[in-house]
Amino acid sequence: MHMHQMHKQLMRVHLMRTHGMVRGERRSHVNDTGTDTGFVVAAWRELLARYAEVSCALERELSDRHGLGVSEFEVLERLTDAQPACAEPEAAQFRVQELAGQVHLSQSALSRLIARLEREGLVTREMCKADRRGVFVHVTEEGRRRHAEAIATHRAVLSAHLSPHLVNAGRVPPGPDDAPRPR
Repeated sequence: MHMHQMHKQLMRVHLMRTHGMVRGERRSHVNDTGTDTGFVVAAWRELLARYAEVSCALERELSDRHGLGVSEFEVLERLTDAQPACAEPEAAQFRVQELAGQVHLSQSALSRLIARLEREGLVTREMCKADRRGVFVHVTEEGRRRHAEAIATHRAVLSAHLSPHLVNAGRVPPGPDDAPRPR
């Protein structure tokens, strides 16, 4: 059996056991498009569980070590990623509407988050001169500093929680500890 097929089969068995489908019992059917709905639902639940695990770990570590929530970190990340490309960092700007789509928050939730970041001196807001309804957001030097301090924690948590699954799925090369051992 090819490694990819074996991995798919092992994942199917894991999902079936994890989500109550054992000993051949299947709570699914194949729909009109040929999709095994039980497997799709089990995969969805596994995705939700993985997301909850990683986001809780990120929230805990970023908050404890840097005083930032996941969404706050993501806003600072998007702003700092966009702004170094400019000759003058202050010249780079993000409209709140653009940012909302990238960090998966509603405009009102993002506005509240930006207000908190602004109170902490991590971002500034500015009205759009051409369209008074538009608001631009800029990261401050303090925001850059806090982001720079938190990025290693963010990446470490992602690596710790996601790398084992990506290695198992064949998406990233195994690390030195995962290399096959000579017999």
